[in-house]
Order: sequence, then C-alpha cells, then structure tokens
Amino acid sequence: MAGTGKSTVSRTIARELAEKKRLAASFFFTRGKKDVSHSGMFFTTIAAQLAISLPVLRTSISDAIDNNAHIFQQGPREQWNQLILNPLKNAPTQSIQLVVVIDALDEYDSMQDIQVILQLLEEAKELATVRIKIFLTSRPEIPIFDGFRQLSGGAYQDFILHNIPLDTVNADISTFFLKKLSLLKAKHGLGTPWPDELIIAQLVERAAGLFIYAATTLRFIQDGIDGPEEQLSLVLSATKSSLSATEHLDGIYITLLQYSVLGKRGYQECEQLAERFRQVVGSIVVMFNTMPARDLAQLLQIPFKMVSGTLDSLRSVLNVPEDESQPVRLFHLSFRDFLQDSRRCSDSRFQVDERERHTSLFRKCMKHISQLQENICNLWGPGVLITEIPDDTVQKSIPRHVQYACRYWLDHWRLGNPVEDIKTIRQFLEQHLLHWLEGLSLIGEVSNGAHMIIALEEILSVSCNTH
Repeated sequence: MAGTGKSTVSRTIARELAEKKRLAASFFFTRGKKDVSHSGMFFTTIAAQLAISLPVLRTSISDAIDNNAHIFQQGPREQWNQLILNPLKNAPTQSIQLVVVIDALDEYDSMQDIQVILQLLEEAKELATVRIKIFLTSRPEIPIFDGFRQLSGGAYQDFILHNIPLDTVNADISTFFLKKLSLLKAKHGLGTPWPDELIIAQLVERAAGLFIYAATTLRFIQDGIDGPEEQLSLVLSATKSSLSATEHLDGIYITLLQYSVLGKRGYQECEQLAERFRQVVGSIVVMFNTMPARDLAQLLQIPFKMVSGTLDSLRSVLNVPEDESQPVRLFHLSFRDFLQDSRRCSDSRFQVDERERHTSLFRKCMKHISQLQENICNLWGPGVLITEIPDDTVQKSIPRHVQYACRYWLDHWRLGNPVEDIKTIRQFLEQHLLHWLEGLSLIGEVSNGAHMIIALEEILSVSCNTH
C-alpha cells in the first residue's frame, strides 16, 4: 500500500512492466469518473487485457462470455471466477511471472465492497500454471486496512511511501524544481541567476516530502498572470518555513485561490466570485461523475461563460482540457479534502459545504428530469430494441447533463438530506416515474434504476411513518 504520490509510482511501474512485457493488466480507479470508480468495469477490463497479454486465455474468456450472456451485469465474484480465475487455472504453464497493477483503490466509490475485491484477488496466489503478482496502491483508509488484515498470512507485503528516507525524497523534489524552473527561465528569457540554490532549498523545505506540493507550486508559478519570478515570490511569502507539510500545502492552495480567483478586486465583486467558485468548483468536488465544462454549466443552469471563467483561473489545481468535449477533473484529491475541511481551508469564502452542495445539485437534477416526457427519443414504434437506436439520437434527446441527473439525483438527495424536499420527490414520481425509467433504459442504467426504486420505497415509507 502507498500514500501520497501513489499514482505517479503505479503509472511508472506499469510503464516499465509493459516495456519488459511483464504487465498482465492494469486498472486505475478515479473517483468521479463513472467507468473507473466502481467494480462494474474492474474485472471485465482486467479480463480483456489478460486476453491480450496472454493470448492462451482468449478462448477460455470468450467461452465464458458465450456461456453467460449476462456476465457483464453480474457481481464481482461471478466476473472474477468466470472471466479471470477459471481461465487462469486452465491455462498452460507460463514461464514468466506477470504483474497486475491496480492504482488508487481508495478512490473506488464503495468502501463496503473493497474487502470483497481484496479477498477475490487473494485467490490468485493459489494459481499453479500462471504466476501472477498484484501491485496495488491506495491511501491508508480504514476499510482497506481492515481488508488486508482479513487476508491469510503471507498473502501480501505492504510498503508505505512515507517510510522512504526524507533525504531521498527531498533530493528528488530538488531535482524536479531545478529542472522545471530552469525550463521556465529559458522560456521567459530570464537573465538573472534564477533559480538559485537558496530558492530551491526553500521550496524543498516547504514541500517537506510532499510531491503534490511541488507539482501544485510549479503549476501556479508557470500558469499565473504575472511572470514566474513574481509568482514564485508569492509562493515564498505565503508560508513560513516552520509549518508542517500539510500546512504548507494548505498555504499554497489558499494563496492560489486568493490570487487567481479574487485578485485585487473590490469586496462586492470578490463575494460574487467566491460564490461562483463554491457553486462551480464545489459541484465538481462532490459530483459522482465528471463532465465537460459546457455540460456542467447546463446542469447548474448558469451561463457557460461564468463556468469557463472560473475554471480558467484555476488551472493550477484543475485539469481543464483544451478539448471542450473532455471532462474537467481535479489534479489531486488533496484539493477536495482541503476545500471540505474548515480547519484546513482558513478562508471561509472557499470552503465547500458538502451537504449544501449535494442539496443544490439534487434540486438542479430534479428540474432537469422533471422535464422528461413520454417517448423521449421520438421512436418509430413500441418494442424497439435499445441496440437499434443510434447513439447520437439518445445523446441529442437526453444530453449528458440530463443523463447525469437521471442517474444521480437520489444520491445527491441522500447526502444532502433535505427532508423538506420529500414532497418534491413524491410529486416527481407521480408525474414522471415512467418518463424517468424510460430515460434510464435509454442510457443503459436500468439496473441502477431498480436499486434506486428499492431505496425510494424505503425512504418514502419512513417519511410516511414519521409524519
């Protein structure tokens, strides 16, 4: 298990294993990105990659799919047994040891299922014909620790990145700063002896072993409105050398937010910009799936110009693709943690109230799905198969922000828990239940819809009993 910097490590290892032809498969969990934040795509993706890296498995995996057409909708245990474990057991003996790389298990969206996944992966150690090792990274969440404790003795070895000698980490961070800042110096034609050894030493001291501090600081220096020298001065003046690593990171976050979002504007305009920040970035922080900026603007029902303006000022902490069809993401989960923790985010203007954001998103979702109507895609007759409907027809009739609303409105209600909106939910179900179910069917989310209906039945029955 690994802590800060785990994704960088796992990607490097996966790349090196691929070059040596020893990478069997890899999966990188990413919270907020639908296909890689839950187990539904995990084992099927691993199986597909195994069929490529070990061609002798292709027939077995293909037969498993042919014999069970519903395997892609079944649970982790069935997928593991039929698509991975059994084909590996029946494979001819292999001389080379292969590695499966699994990154950021802590970003899997259901902590309750993590222990099941770990128990299934443990079964790989009993394979006789194919030698498989699993390299897994995660932040030290309690359910993950508990999951490893339940494994049999000798099933795993752990390694904590924070246990690497600080001198070794500092040397790497120093090299990083020196190389990247030297490139900036050449790009901007700076003639001064910049960066000098003292500057590098100060930056390394503030990083205190956290590579995320170094990466965030560099993006702030190179992406700011002013030149790199002025941006660096802001960084060095923002925090004291006696602070802890986390406090230094919080300091750089506060500095870039105050500088990039608010600047030197007047009080009233700063309040408006801060409110827009909480609305736009706060939504990104708590959403269950990422989406492009234009779709986010439609979901939030605010002008795209406001959304894009907010995001463009935060490229130091947000991945805002030039391709507008690509989703906006956080560079690092530490920024989300910082915004949601009032003890860390010392400027209340940027604090994200999780319940408030979920409640707001629930109400936005309700507005969108309450506009659904019968025969959303104007189909030519009853009994039309989903596979017969062109994808662009579905996308045009049910845009991405409406698809998000169909899938996640109940999740936002649960986490926001605005009990005063129970009446709104009842009215929606009375008027639009079938329209909503039709929408879920068209976007391939019927199974999730069934779970949502079961949850709704419980919620509404409890509500009746308490009133």
